[in-house]
Order: sequence, then structure tokens, then C-alpha cells
Amino acid sequence: MFFRLAEFERVTTEAVRCFSALLLAFFLSALVLPWPLLAQAQPPNWQMQVRKYCEAADWPSAMRVVEAEIARAPQDLDVKAWRARVLTWAGRLGEAELQYRQILAVDRRDPDNWAGLAAVCLREGKIKDALGAIEIAVEIDPKRADLHVAYARLLNVAGQPVEARAEFNKALSLNPTSTEARAPVQAGRSYANELHVGVENDSLSYAGANQGQGASLMTRWSPLWSTSLGGGFYERGGIFADKFIGSVTLHAPSFAAITMGGAIAGDNTVIPKSEAFFDFDRGLSKRDAKILKGIEFQYGQHWYWYQAARILTLNGAAVLYLPHDWTFTLGSTGARSAFSGAGVEWRPSGSARLGFPLLEWSTASLSGNILYAAGSENFASADQIGRFSSQTYGGGLRFEFSSRMYATFTYSYQRRTQNRTDSYSGAGYGIRF
Repeated sequence: MFFRLAEFERVTTEAVRCFSALLLAFFLSALVLPWPLLAQAQPPNWQMQVRKYCEAADWPSAMRVVEAEIARAPQDLDVKAWRARVLTWAGRLGEAELQYRQILAVDRRDPDNWAGLAAVCLREGKIKDALGAIEIAVEIDPKRADLHVAYARLLNVAGQPVEARAEFNKALSLNPTSTEARAPVQAGRSYANELHVGVENDSLSYAGANQGQGASLMTRWSPLWSTSLGGGFYERGGIFADKFIGSVTLHAPSFAAITMGGAIAGDNTVIPKSEAFFDFDRGLSKRDAKILKGIEFQYGQHWYWYQAARILTLNGAAVLYLPHDWTFTLGSTGARSAFSGAGVEWRPSGSARLGFPLLEWSTASLSGNILYAAGSENFASADQIGRFSSQTYGGGLRFEFSSRMYATFTYSYQRRTQNRTDSYSGAGYGIRF
């Protein structure tokens, strides 16, 4: 019994010594282990602090935390993105836009930064810049429903409800439980209507002035289909005529817009008695490109039937979309004329147009264009009997009052053979609803 008790005391004493040694080793290792490694093992809580300050609208405190993190890791783009978000929430939009653009100048692959820039530009009233930024975000990650929702909301602000509805539907197809996408879709079918009215005047050096007035209504019934109906009244050499025109357009997704239409008229021999036309419009875009943002190809055929002549025109054009909303258009036309009792003849013409922005406000903008065209014609209207060649110089202005209303003005001066001239002016007004 005495032996067993002594043995128990010895074992217990050894166990206490071992435990004490292990405990001492633990504390020594804590002292020897570098503190930076321990700090890295702890999850960062600065984001939680920033969120807490932002919820309380304590922007100075939130910025102090972010600035401290930037000082610690000056190359960390995620931290700089947080700085841009805080600036946006604080209403310092100019600084926020600059911060986002600095981040995107280094790395253009993060769709969240493009979406953040779009949100800032929207609050600044820069609708075009906002659309361009969110389009890039969607291109980078087309499977994110939240980006399609943001794109749809911007399209609504830009006055494009049909396109917005299509984006909401895409968001729902990616995330059927998205309440943000479902609410606008369930609100009912959207219509996009554009009513345009205009007047024009041709002052001819060799005959009385020609005048015209017209109106058209374009309706976008769905993302796929739209129609256009219009009419006009004309005065040619003191003779009156009227015309009705209609067309339907298929907007094939990711392919082209295809239009077919025609016109009938009370011609009185001064305008075509009937017309038919076909147009094909295909566009390609790359918003983040530095020089050529996009290119659009257009092709059309137009048939005119006069009382004593048949005219066919083949039209082609290429529109180049350049930085800062500049555009350059090159076009060409081949006209085939067939008169009664005469042969068939082809006549070419070409044109170049440069479009550019002039002024921009929060909800309005002013843009302009200049035009040069040259060619020969052989049409059979009262002011164009016979064959002539011409050079045309012109330009125009377009004032966007808002996303829903605009006004246009166009002027051109045409020099024809036999020292004849034609001064054309036109004005129009449009409203979308």
C-alpha cells in the first residue's frame, strides 16, 4: 500500500512538471512569434467600421478609416474602390468619378467598378457616360442579373422603356427570384412612341420655291417589332401633292434591323405616285475601345414610280462611332433611271458627314453636323427634269431638351450645272412618350 502511494505521488509530480514545461513553451513561443503574422491571422474589420460610419452618415470618420488603409496598402485597388463608394455616398461625385476612372485606368476587368462609375455619372446627369459604363460592365459579366437590372434602370432614365424591359427580362432569366427585375416587368407592357413633325423649304434660283410639311409616328411594340406611319403635303411649282408612307421593322437581337415599307401619293405628276423600300442596318460596338467605339453598316433599296419614269436607288453607308460622341459617315448612292421612250441609265453620288457634340447640360445637349455631297441625278420631278450634276454643302443642329423632346434644324446649299442653285432649309420637332 505504501509503495503504491509513493508511486502515485511520483507520477503526479512528473505530470505537473510536464504540464508546466508545455505551458512555459507556449508563452515563450508567443513572445518569439512575429506579431505581424499574428495580425495577418486576424480578419480585417476596417470594412465593418466603414459600413458602420456610413450607416450613421459619418462620412469624415469613414474616410479616415479608408485613407488609413490606403496608406497601409497604396496599390490595393479594392481599398481605392471603397474610397470611391464612400465619396459617392457622401455626395462628392466629382471626386468619386475621378477615383473610379483612376482605378479603371489600371484595371478595366472589374464590372463592379464600371457599375460604380455608371451610378456616379447618372447622379451627375451624364446619361450617355453612364450608359457607356454599364454596357461595359454587362459585357464583362453578362451572367449577373444585378448588372442587367442596373442597365435597365439607366435605359428607363434615357427614355428607352422597350430596351429597358428587355434587360429586365434578361435579369429575370438569370435570377427568377429577383424582385428588382420582376416588379417593373409585372407593371405592364411598355410602349415607346416617337412623334415627329417637320417643315422644309427649297429656294431654287431658276423656279419658284418648293415647300413641304410632314408628320410621322414611330411605335416600338416590343423589343422585336416597330412600325412607322406618316404623311406629308408638298407644293412643287405651284402644284400640290400629298403622300402617305408606312413601314415595319424587325429588330433581330445581335444581328440587324430590317425594314420594309412603301408609300402612295396623290402625286399630280410632281412626286412619285408610289414607292417601296427595303433597309438593312447592322451595328457592331466596342465601348471600351480607345479610337473606334463602333461601326454601323447600312444598305437600302428604294423604288420610285412616277407617271412617266421608274427610279431605283441603291444606298450604302458606313457610320464610324468615335470617342466623345463624334461620328463620321460615308455614304454612296447609285440611281437607275428609266424614262418612257428612253433607255436605262445609272448615276452615282456620294456623301460624307461629320457629327459632333457642342454643349451638354445636366438634362439637355446640343450637337451638330457638317455635310458634303457630290454626284449626278436624272430624276423626273418638276424641279429635276433632265440630267444635272451637283455639289452640296450643309450642316445641322440637334437640341435635346430632355430624354423625351428634341428639335432639329438643317441647311444645305447645292450648286448644279448651268449655274443653278438650290438652298434647302428644314426644321423639326420630336417628342417621345
